[in-house]
Amino acid sequence: MSPVGKFGRRIRRSRKGGVEVRLADDEREFLRSLAPQMRDLLEDPEDPAVARLFPVAYPDHEDRQAEYRILAGGELLDSHREALAALEATAGAERLDDEQANAWLRALNEIRLVLGTRLGVTEDHDAWPTDADDPRVPAFAAYDFLSRLQGELVEALLD
Repeated sequence: MSPVGKFGRRIRRSRKGGVEVRLADDEREFLRSLAPQMRDLLEDPEDPAVARLFPVAYPDHEDRQAEYRILAGGELLDSHREALAALEATAGAERLDDEQANAWLRALNEIRLVLGTRLGVTEDHDAWPTDADDPRVPAFAAYDFLSRLQGELVEALLD
């Protein structure tokens, strides 16, 4: 359980600037472990789940889309890698500055997009397992954890 209780906010705006992060050690280690896994996935942009991180800018123009990938693809990939590196490097931090918090936000969103695509998550939540013995339960629990953290981080940055 988190150090702030089962339903308490784990991430909030700090009076000293930035945001406070109150996570249990196992939650921090989980976040830290996601970054290298995600970096490995980024090496396969043909993976449909990873492709979500590289949106199509010109769906009706193959030539323009190819140019866009050449021009922007590397920058986008670098941005994903930087966000993941920041998450990994600061997963143990109790306070993040706004730049680090924004990197966390990007990294959490990227991980959620890939995981949600793999799980078939929709807004209707119709993919959620209803049987506790379903082998997908841990992945959905991870998705839910990341979603809650992302929501708290957005709220903290808006405060």
